[in-house]
Amino acid sequence: MPASVFIGISVDGFIARANGSLDFLPPGGGEPHGYEEFMATIDALVIGRKTFDTVLAYPTWPYGSKRVVVLSSGPVDFSVVRGGIVEQMAGDPAAIIAKLAESGARNLYIDGGITIQRFLRAGLIQRLIVTRVPVLIGDGIPLFGTLPRDVRLRHVRSQAYASGLVQTEYHVIG
Repeated sequence: MPASVFIGISVDGFIARANGSLDFLPPGGGEPHGYEEFMATIDALVIGRKTFDTVLAYPTWPYGSKRVVVLSSGPVDFSVVRGGIVEQMAGDPAAIIAKLAESGARNLYIDGGITIQRFLRAGLIQRLIVTRVPVLIGDGIPLFGTLPRDVRLRHVRSQAYASGLVQTEYHVIG
C-alpha cells in the first residue's frame, strides 16, 4: 500500500522546535504548494499522539473528513474532535498497515516525526515530499533519525516558490 510523507522542515532539517512549536512555518502553510492536491490522493492519515495533540490546538480540524488514525498505546480522548473521523491504533508499522489495508485504505499519509521515523525504519514509506522553509532554527525535532541501513531515494522533482520554499519529491527505492 502506498504510504507517503508530505512535510515542511527548516533548512537545517527540523520539523518543529524542541518544544513542539511550529512558529517558523509560514502562516496558513504559506503559498499553495501542492498540499490540497496531495490530500486529494490519500484515503487515511496515520499520525502520532504528539501530532494529534498539536493539531487539536488549531482553530479547526485540519483534515476535514479524511480518516485519521492516531497511534498511541494509551487512552486518547476523541470527544474534542469536531467533524473528523478519528480512531486509535497501536502496534508495529507493518501491523498497522495490514489493519488499514484490511479496512479498505489504499493510500496513506504518514505524519509526525516519530511516526515517520518508525515507518521509514520499517521500509514502509514509498514517497517523501519535503518542503524546506528558508529558515535555520538551530535545534528542534529532526525529520530523520537513526536508520538500520541506508534508505536510497530517487529524485522525482524539485520546485522553488516565490516565498523561498523549496519542495523536493523523492521515491524510496530501498
